[in-house]
Amino acid sequence: MTYSKKEVAKLIEKLLAYGLKNQMIGVEDIIYLRNQLMDLLDIPQPWGDRHIPLDHDIPGTATPILEKILDYAAEEGIIPDNSLVYRDLLDSKIMGIITPWPSQVIDRFNKIKESQGIKEATDYFYNLCQKSDYIRVNRIIKNKEWSFDSNYGTFKITINLTKPEKDPRDIAAEKKAPQIGYPQCALCPENVGYAGRVNHPARQNHRILPVELAGEKWYFQYSPYVYYNEHCIVLNEAHVPMKLNRKTFQRLFDFIESFPHYFIGSNADLPIVGGSILNHDHFQGGSYTFPMEKAPIEYNLTSKKYSKVKAGVLNWPMSTLRLVSHDSHVLVDLADQILDLWRDYSDPEVDILCQSLDKEGQVIPHNTITPIARKNENGLYELDLVFRNNRTSSQYPLGIFHPHPEIHHIKKENIGLIEVMGLFILPGRLQKELSQIIEFLTGKATLDREMLSSKDHPLHIHSRWIKDLLDKHGSHNNEEEAQTIIQNAVGQKCEQVLKDAGVFKCDEGGRHAFNKFLASAGFII
Repeated sequence: MTYSKKEVAKLIEKLLAYGLKNQMIGVEDIIYLRNQLMDLLDIPQPWGDRHIPLDHDIPGTATPILEKILDYAAEEGIIPDNSLVYRDLLDSKIMGIITPWPSQVIDRFNKIKESQGIKEATDYFYNLCQKSDYIRVNRIIKNKEWSFDSNYGTFKITINLTKPEKDPRDIAAEKKAPQIGYPQCALCPENVGYAGRVNHPARQNHRILPVELAGEKWYFQYSPYVYYNEHCIVLNEAHVPMKLNRKTFQRLFDFIESFPHYFIGSNADLPIVGGSILNHDHFQGGSYTFPMEKAPIEYNLTSKKYSKVKAGVLNWPMSTLRLVSHDSHVLVDLADQILDLWRDYSDPEVDILCQSLDKEGQVIPHNTITPIARKNENGLYELDLVFRNNRTSSQYPLGIFHPHPEIHHIKKENIGLIEVMGLFILPGRLQKELSQIIEFLTGKATLDREMLSSKDHPLHIHSRWIKDLLDKHGSHNNEEEAQTIIQNAVGQKCEQVLKDAGVFKCDEGGRHAFNKFLASAGFII
């Protein structure tokens, strides 16, 4: 649809009314902000009435207004291509104009925290991040989600559609774009207000809050992709790599002291078993109860040295030790001791080696931990330590304790903090692929097994799985039955992912090996 400059002038008024309604701007800001938006969009004069009643046709998010403005911008050549990347670059710039300045956000957050409490303060900030379109609510609701009742509790599974596949034009533009080292990564504080480029997202509408952890300056922000409720990121002020040590545990509990209604955890600090960003120290947290938090204790442990700590092994496919105490300092001491011990621990009988040598003779460490901290329902400090090892072998070149090859058609990426806790973020490609497999299960499409065997077939990656599903369930299922079959089959794969990633397996041999390590840490079984 084509929009005239007069119509866009009216959309500017609607956007200003949206900002007023959501307390992003004040009445005295209107003239200044109107002129800023008119200049950006090449609008010579404002709309006649120069005012939109706040109760008239103001959408819940800015997206409906922005989409029309972006269509106009593409028609007028304000953006070079009508592709997702260029549309995102411009709409972030537009929303950055009406998003409160960083100092204003920090000041309001602190005032709400002092007068109403920390939960109300995070509610304000989370709402602002959604209303400013930094968190793209209209995309997130498109994610496909379901639950799966595993042998270890109810897993949560999401097909992530928040990051749409890139347009070929965007890929070509990225290739031609100069490599700029600013900001150094997607987490650096310097992203606040950054205009972005074709290979780095615009962040004019991005805001962060300073927090102090273990005597250091860190920052609190929300993830723009929000994989779960109030998904936040806590990042080091400096661009320094992930490194787990005693201070890590101190920082986790310092955060819990300030944000007791949130959990917080750290990805492991080694490749393969770590997250997607290892070059900037950070944590992830939020207001969400993960399946692992609900997992029962399989058996309890005691420690003479740490008598104030209640300990137990979780009934969970990944090797997890839960520590509970009213004293967070004791948990820091114990966790630090366990981490140091685990760094140097080997048990070749279960493929655990703490280090190896590369071709140059350099020592490569393999053992680390994924820690998660929270206050439990009884107000006690709780720390989960998930033991990780990133060894590879000729049989498993991507990782011995990593999803094995037969799972890669569903999940090949690193198993980071979020998956460790039982929430699976699966690639967006699966949305289309699973829909096509459902058509085979309902008989709407006929499977040509010979064509499926060809590497050129779009579903070849799933070929063995599809044949197994059809052999077991046939092709005469109704839509609902086929959907259930697929969701359960994916859930079984996710359960196997965690089993593969567990260093001590949940069988007799694995538990014996786990107990041997725990005994070396001073625990009595």
